[in-house]
Amino acid sequence: MQDILIINTGGTFNKRYNPLKGKLQVPDDSLALEDILKYFYNLKYKIVNIIHKDSLDMNDVDRQEIVEFIQNSPNKKILIVHGTDTMDKTALFLEQKIKDKCIILTGAMVPYSISITEATANISTAIGYILNCQNSGVYIAMHGLVDIHNKIFKNRKIGVFQKIS
Repeated sequence: MQDILIINTGGTFNKRYNPLKGKLQVPDDSLALEDILKYFYNLKYKIVNIIHKDSLDMNDVDRQEIVEFIQNSPNKKILIVHGTDTMDKTALFLEQKIKDKCIILTGAMVPYSISITEATANISTAIGYILNCQNSGVYIAMHGLVDIHNKIFKNRKIGVFQKIS
């Protein structure tokens, strides 16, 4: 079994409704991930929770924190749960600074707390790919697609990730 480092940065994937504030919030835990991963019986992983933000609130200081965490990790296979709105910016930032690891970013456009389907499918796709990843690089796994980060984009007009043709 291979060790996978899973970095949970927040994003819609993790959002839960806070009845006291009357809105969805990004928690500082990994309950959604843990609920999905309990069914991956043969997966050896470690979850680290950092940042805890909607990706629209992320900046290069946050991205540098992710870079430093990855650079200080012995793991060669890194899965990042990230908000979908700036996933592409973080992927480019990582590509410019890390050359020797397989890094996959995934997330969800619908919170796991509202519907488990999309988040579960995206994590499952990312894990399947990373377990077989032979090359270093930064990838995105969303909506049944996995490819180098600059070959997949969020089509905001129709609300899905697509390959660049």
